[in-house]
Amino acid sequence: MPDLTKTGTDAKDAAAHVVAGEPITTDAGPAAEKARSLGADAWRDLRRNPLFVISSALILLMLVVAAFPGLFTSASPSIGDQANHFLGKPELGHFFQEDWFGYDRTGRSIYSRTLYGARNSIMVGLGVTILVTVFGGLFGMLAGYFGGFWDSLISRLTDVFFGIPFLLGAMVVLNAFTDRTVLVVTGALAFLGWTQIARVMRGAVITTKHADYVVAAKALGADTKRILVRHILPNAIAPVIVVATIALGTYIVAESTLSFLGLGLGGDSISWGGDIADATQDIRNNPHTLIFPAGLLSLTVLAFIMMGDAVREALDPKLR
Repeated sequence: MPDLTKTGTDAKDAAAHVVAGEPITTDAGPAAEKARSLGADAWRDLRRNPLFVISSALILLMLVVAAFPGLFTSASPSIGDQANHFLGKPELGHFFQEDWFGYDRTGRSIYSRTLYGARNSIMVGLGVTILVTVFGGLFGMLAGYFGGFWDSLISRLTDVFFGIPFLLGAMVVLNAFTDRTVLVVTGALAFLGWTQIARVMRGAVITTKHADYVVAAKALGADTKRILVRHILPNAIAPVIVVATIALGTYIVAESTLSFLGLGLGGDSISWGGDIADATQDIRNNPHTLIFPAGLLSLTVLAFIMMGDAVREALDPKLR
């Protein structure tokens, strides 16, 4: 049986503290857990999710390889020796050596080219993701918050871009450039890919702008900039983060596909897609020339998709 006398005494003491304007203390004392934000709860769930841990480790490794490929190989990815024409096969005993994966038709190290190819492919994927998130998020926020003319204008504009096939549109745009650098390919993909983020942000903002805290901020005289930055954006950004994380892998695949078709990175730029295209000429006799760039591309895309799924589970209250 609970001690009703003690319970009643505690209630009277709490009421006295409220009247006196003093904070109410409980038996838990300083050990009482503070209320956590959505971000803190999501981060706690992510750290406990094996899917997130594995994908984060893979992505971190790929980012290190892309930024510092020279730490893993000393061979040149561009200079080959015809004496090494298709010389050597993958050997487990040659870890991190230039002949670990063998050589291609021009005598270049497949291992070295696979590592250096990560740089351009991941740079394009990250660059496109950043651009579409910034501009697509901005357009979606304006359309969702202001509505009316701006909503109609941006919505019809997104409809027009949605009607253009993504890869076909990118091929048409890139075909107009003779020098297709990383910046050119990134800009072309971002020009056609911002619409998905814009629609996601628009829907999130429409839902958020009717919340009580936004109405209260307007009643207290907060200006539009403060409402958008301090109240709307932090509470509408979660679905955008999820979509952007998953889309990053899609943009890496798009760059590789364009390079495979000969419309991606040009010149001496090294790309997984370009190496895959070269390897298809000798796939029957030397399949290892295709397996390694294609395998690393698939592993990288899979890691970003896994991370996107983990982030979605952490940020979506319905999945908890």
